[in-house]
Amino acid sequence: MKRRNFIEIGALGAFAIGGSSTLKAHEVRWQNQEGFLTEPTRDVPIAGEYDVVVCGSGPAGVSAAIEAGRTGAKTLLLEVHGCLGGIWTSGNLAWILDNKNKSGILKEIMKRLTGMNANSPIETGSSFAFDVEKMKLLLEIMCAEAKVDIQLFSRVVASAKNEGHRLTHVLTESKSGRQAWAAKVFIDATGDGDLAALSGCGFDVGDRQGNLQPMSMLAVIGGVHYTEIKAFVRRKADLAHRSKGFLLAEMARAGIVPSYTRPGLYPIREDLYMIMTNHQYGVKGFNAADVTRATLEARRELHQIIDGLRSLGDIWQDLNIIATAEQIGVREGRRIHGLYTVTQQDLIDGRRHDDGICRVAFGVDVHSVVKSDDLDMKSYSRKIRSKPYDIPLRALIARDVQGLLMAGRCISGDFIAHSSYRVTGDASTMGQAAGKCAAVAAMTNRLPQMVPFEELELGYSSNE
Repeated sequence: MKRRNFIEIGALGAFAIGGSSTLKAHEVRWQNQEGFLTEPTRDVPIAGEYDVVVCGSGPAGVSAAIEAGRTGAKTLLLEVHGCLGGIWTSGNLAWILDNKNKSGILKEIMKRLTGMNANSPIETGSSFAFDVEKMKLLLEIMCAEAKVDIQLFSRVVASAKNEGHRLTHVLTESKSGRQAWAAKVFIDATGDGDLAALSGCGFDVGDRQGNLQPMSMLAVIGGVHYTEIKAFVRRKADLAHRSKGFLLAEMARAGIVPSYTRPGLYPIREDLYMIMTNHQYGVKGFNAADVTRATLEARRELHQIIDGLRSLGDIWQDLNIIATAEQIGVREGRRIHGLYTVTQQDLIDGRRHDDGICRVAFGVDVHSVVKSDDLDMKSYSRKIRSKPYDIPLRALIARDVQGLLMAGRCISGDFIAHSSYRVTGDASTMGQAAGKCAAVAAMTNRLPQMVPFEELELGYSSNE
């Protein structure tokens, strides 16, 4: 747009291209009525125009952006934190689940990390362990190779639709102020479905009673060595997860009862580990006050646990926290309504789809929604025996808004199914499919649901 590159934001949230001249700072007038401030109308500059805009750069979002860029679409990746990777990096989750039957970008990431000497030298079985800092660097390199534009430190706060309910812009807030970004197709990879919810999509949260899975803060720790703490480490030879019981007993010896009583030490290097030993219950991922409280409590607990273990001396005498996560690990957020909803029955039946884009092999994993169930590992599976099943592309296409795809844990699914497909090996694979669909749709001026599945040539589909 050459003449006036602005979106006008009305006081009640209406959107229109063009509008009145920009208000100067000293001309702003605020109205205060009954506990609310009414924001005056203002013009928001359109900072860029793209084929595809991806919101959120976690495993799903970064994979989506790389695939869209490689397909030839002009692509922007927006991220609220200061690095790419989301839970993989700012969340310290250095452990990729459900990766063995995956190809595409996820397999490439693991191969390139191995080439960078960034994978764990300790055998970790079906999971893939990696160095968080090397992952940050690799994802930046891969986005640059795919010619993806990146803007960090930017949170999606609003969106604009045309009369046909098609998304036209997302709006962000950052140190640069409020900015608008235009695109033909958008991908919500925010984890909590922020863009979809802001755009008017329907969604579900929690189980039928409104219960949510707990959050967990992860930390990277050092000062110990594998040869001395082997019995406490999650690894290929750790049959029946006995290491978790051993670690819990050590905490008890130090007088500590952790909020998550299945604690795990996950190897990154022989002297570097990820630890998960925290549960924060009843926290809504899209409530800032809740997440703040959970973050403060979790970080305090992690330090207490590490201090307690160090007080035992011997093999723990030099144990220390290198970094707690910048973002707490959120298992459960909004599940956006799509053209198809993945259900518990899909898992039980091992359902296949002609438009399958990801085969999930991970079982039901509902972390206890109340603390009293924490010791009952049978409650995690809800006694449901699942079979490998497909995520169809339709579950990634928003039902209520046009031109919007979802990828990662915010896709369309029920409470039980979500507990299975939310892991990062599946999120990355979903992201790649969403990126390909978005790019083809944008470059041919079609909606995502109008692109024939065969045209996408998804070589990493369920047909492998």
